[in-house]
Order: sequence, then C-alpha cells, then structure tokens
Amino acid sequence: MRKGPLVLAAVLIVTISAASVAWRRQSRAAPTKEEAPSPPTPVVAATVDAHTVPIYLRGMGTVIAFNNVVLRSQITGPLIKVSFVQGQTVHKGDVLAEIDPRPYQAQLDQATANRDRDQAQLINAQANLGRYVPLQAKGFATGQLVDTQKAQVAQLEAAVKSDQAVIENAQVNLSYTKLRAAIDGVTGIRQIDEGNIIHPTDANGLVDLTQIQPISLIFTLPQTTFPEIQQEMAKGPVKVLAYSQDEKIKLDEGELLLIDNQINQTTGTIRLRATFSNAQRLLWPGELVNARLLLKTEPDGLTIAAAAVQQGPKGSYVYVVMPADQSVQVRPVQIAQISDGQALIASGLKAGETVVVDGQYRLQSGTRVTILQGQAAQEANMQSAVEQALP
Repeated sequence: MRKGPLVLAAVLIVTISAASVAWRRQSRAAPTKEEAPSPPTPVVAATVDAHTVPIYLRGMGTVIAFNNVVLRSQITGPLIKVSFVQGQTVHKGDVLAEIDPRPYQAQLDQATANRDRDQAQLINAQANLGRYVPLQAKGFATGQLVDTQKAQVAQLEAAVKSDQAVIENAQVNLSYTKLRAAIDGVTGIRQIDEGNIIHPTDANGLVDLTQIQPISLIFTLPQTTFPEIQQEMAKGPVKVLAYSQDEKIKLDEGELLLIDNQINQTTGTIRLRATFSNAQRLLWPGELVNARLLLKTEPDGLTIAAAAVQQGPKGSYVYVVMPADQSVQVRPVQIAQISDGQALIASGLKAGETVVVDGQYRLQSGTRVTILQGQAAQEANMQSAVEQALP
C-alpha cells in the first residue's frame, strides 16, 4: 500500500524533468528575432577649418578724454551773449560767450590817457634838460638845477612805463570779456544763462569742453600677459579694438599707447592706455567698453563653431562624426580662445574633421547620426533651442 504513492511521485518527477529538458532544447533551437536598429539621429555638423586666426587678449575699460577743460571767466561781469549751442563742436579760439566790456574798456581808456599825459610831461622835461645843459656849460645855470631836471626826466620816464603796464593789464582784462575755447572739442551743458553775473569763483564755470577726437581708452588685463605685450610692443604698433559691452558693435580700431608704470598688486592686473581716432564718434568719455588687444596672429589655426564645444567633468569635448559609419565619437579638446562665435582649437582635432554643432544632447559615444543640410539644418537649430529651453 505504501509503495504506490512513492512510485507515482517518482514518475511525476521524472516526467517534469524530461519536459524541462525538452523545453530548454527547444528554446535553444528556436531562432531569436533580432531587434530592429534605431534610426540615425539627425544633427547639424560642420567641418574643422584651418586658416589665419587673430589671438586677442580681452579686457574691460573706460573711455577717457585726452583733454577736458572747464570754461571759466577770469573777471566778474554780466554775461551779455552766449555764442554756442550745447553739444556743439567748437575749435580752439572760437568765441563762446561775451561779458559786458564797457567797464574794462573805460579802464583801458583811463590808463591810456594817463600815459599820454605823462608822456607829454616827459617830452617837456626832456626839452628843459636840453636847454639847461648848454647854459651850465656857459655858467648861466647851476649844477643843482641840471641834476634836478635829470631826476624829473627819469621820474617821468618811470611814470610812462608804469602807465604802459596799466594799459597792458587793462587790455588783458578787456580780452577776458570774450570767453574763447581753449581746445578743439564738444561743449557740454551750459551752467550759466545769458544775463546773469559770472564770476571767476563759480564752481562749475560756464561750460565743460571735452576733446572727442582723438580719444583714449584705459583698460585692464591680467598681469600674466605683461611679458607678451611688452614683446609685441617692441616689434611695432599693437592694435586694440573697442567693442560695445554686448560685443555686438565694433566701435573703433586704435593703437596701444602705453602700459602703466605699476602693476596693481591688489587685483593682479595691469592698466593700459590705447588711442583711437574716433572718426565716427562712437566712443564717448565715461563709456564702458570691451577691449581686444591683438597679441598675435596664428597662421594655421583650427576653428570650429563655438556651439560645438561641450563641457564635461574632465573638461571640454566635442562629438566627432566618423566617416566610416556616420557614428559619433567623444573627443577631448583644448580651447585656446573663443571669439565671434568661433572656438580656436589648441589640440584634439585635425583640419577637415566633421564635428556636431547642434543636437548634442541626444548623443552618446557610438550613436549613428545623419547630417542635416540647408533649411533642415536651420529648422533643427530652432527646434533644438526650443527643446533645450523646456524644463
């Protein structure tokens, strides 16, 4: 009675084992269905170019006028005429305003009259001396009389010289009634209106006059660049470009004038001064601008679009499209500079290689890609920008 269940259990175990072995053999023998390969990822790509590339040192600076003059009066009087318009370009010697000249003309007339009076007395004294000297020789005039007359002549000669000095002083004061431009420049905001009394002690004077052409730019660079700049200055003029703060507008092109005689130890920077002709007047005193100092020119520099450069834990890298199978490879690169949307490659790439410039966020090493061209590339650029902006 007990052997029956045991035999049945053994039979079931053997049957299950046989079925399991048969299933395994069948599963090994059955061909597996291969997964369909994923379609290539569309990207925008560009070729690594080799051409002459300028190497710039970049800094920020302030536009400074070479000359700035506050036009002040050197005499006191009512301002009877203003001859300039605020913001007008004027030239050295131009009459910008006039003070009432009548009191100073009267002083000049009085000084002139005093000189003429003393001059007449001098002529008379000299004539008397000319008569007394022959009379003294004949014994008809004493020596005391002649000496007295000589003293009177000398006294009147001194009086005439004094009168002449007073005349010259009055002429100078009269000339001060016309306020003239001391330099070529542009007038600022007028501080005193016509009809008011102007004084030499007025804090702001009549108007501020600033030289605009030429003009200078003072900017800073790291002190580590000092030896290279010195070497380039020894070779000849060093070009400096001035750009707007957003780097979109080239304001002017000038020349490095000097390097300051001290390095700022607090900031570790050097100050430099460049001069610009400012023909278009895009540089204005007090304006903050970006400066680019042309250090040298790389004859065979390798450049790619700056958008191709990605940043990772180990530094900069790009996706290089392999020509054999159109797959991408992650390639570390060294960047020398990025300027005007172009990255100068110091190492990591060769001329003629193709790199991905848009669509990198969908890639990894080994991903196969298809390169978009023309209108499709532009649309991909726009779509990529939108997708990356989405949270």
